Amino acid sequence: MSLTMLVMAVPPFKPTPLRLMYEQVAEHIAARIEAGELEPGRKLPPERELASEYGVAYNTMRSAMQVLRDRGLIVTMQGRGTYVAERDG
Repeated sequence: MSLTMLVMAVPPFKPTPLRLMYEQVAEHIAARIEAGELEPGRKLPPERELASEYGVAYNTMRSAMQVLRDRGLIVTMQGRGTYVAERDG
C-alpha cells in the first residue's frame, strides 16, 4: 500500500502595486507554510536574505515577519534565528 501526499504548489511571488508590499510578502510566506513548503521547525533564512529573495527592502521584510509572528506562524529566538512555528493539534 502506498501513501500519496497532495502537495500544493505556491505560485511565484507577483506583487501588485495596489496593496501594501509587506502584507503581500507575509501572505506569500504564509501560503508557503500552509502548503508545507516551509515545514514546522524549519529555520528560515535571515531577513536580509529573504528580502533579497523577494526583491523587497529589508524594512519591508521586517514588517512582513512581524505580521507572521503576530499570526503565530513563525517564532524568533534571540541569537538563534527565526523558525516556522509548530502547529497545534
